[in-house]
Amino acid sequence: MKVLVTGSAGFIGSALCIRLLARGDQVIGIDNHNDYYDPALKEARLARYANHENYTHLRIDIANRESIGQAFDEHKPQGVINLAAQAGVRYSIENPLAYVDSNIVGFAHILEGCRHNHVDHLVYASSSSVYGANTTMPFSVHDNVDHPLSLYAASKKANELMAHTYSHLYDLPTTGLRFFTVYGPWGRPDMALFKFTKAILADETIPVFNYGKHRRDFTYIDDIVEGVIRVLDQPAASNPEWSGDQPDSGSSKAPWRVYNIGNNNPVDLMDYIKALEKALGKTAKKEFLPLQPGDVPDTYADVKDLVKQFNYKPSTTIEEGITNFISWYHDYNGSMTNEQ
Repeated sequence: MKVLVTGSAGFIGSALCIRLLARGDQVIGIDNHNDYYDPALKEARLARYANHENYTHLRIDIANRESIGQAFDEHKPQGVINLAAQAGVRYSIENPLAYVDSNIVGFAHILEGCRHNHVDHLVYASSSSVYGANTTMPFSVHDNVDHPLSLYAASKKANELMAHTYSHLYDLPTTGLRFFTVYGPWGRPDMALFKFTKAILADETIPVFNYGKHRRDFTYIDDIVEGVIRVLDQPAASNPEWSGDQPDSGSSKAPWRVYNIGNNNPVDLMDYIKALEKALGKTAKKEFLPLQPGDVPDTYADVKDLVKQFNYKPSTTIEEGITNFISWYHDYNGSMTNEQ
């Protein structure tokens, strides 16, 4: 298959490109290499597969309509995986317009490219943040999600609605995947695991928000990639039982679906920190703080639909995933130090 992957130098995108190439797909990667976090990490991720004979890299921004249109016209992908987005809940409070440009305008350009080039299936990253003020646990794709708590969350909900419109009007199969706190090797420096590790090793204090009373459905990167590929290979289908009288929020009469990808096993933040301390062999200095604006206390994924329709459920334990991350962290920082 010829697959276009946006955000291909990102955390999830780079891992996904490696897996797609390994199974023989032809991959066109798009990334704007912005400086939201250290671009050197993006370059290092990309270096792992940039020279693969079946890989083509385009340094363009999905918010650039002309460049995206040219990419679709030239490469004619059969499948598209849109992972490019301005990430981060807290950053969206300070810089909301960055999310409009990338997550809404950019996504519209991807939808247009898929429409005009008759793409077989568009898979795109949504987020557990769309559940916002919902408190019914576990979070289900069949629940209403109309109360986002950040513009990042609102932009991801908007993506799901925009995709539905294209599925309905143009019969474009689209599938949204609501990721739950992805972590692992080559992860983002703005995520808790990366920040905590760096601080603990430097004997610095880590901020523990909501006084440690967080629960997160952490999902290991390899589990996420496996889920994305299984979904890509099965284009979204319409739900013949869907009814406008009692509308199901997770499916449609159009070829449109959304799924949760999470461990279905939320972990207390304090247990997460304990697992990190064990892997590092070092105790963290902690400062307990109130809940941050835009954040939610708990996330917990109902993944029954993913299990039923794709025979798949994430399975990597927190202990295993954190150990793998720490091993990578030491290797990566050691190699960067040597290069300098």
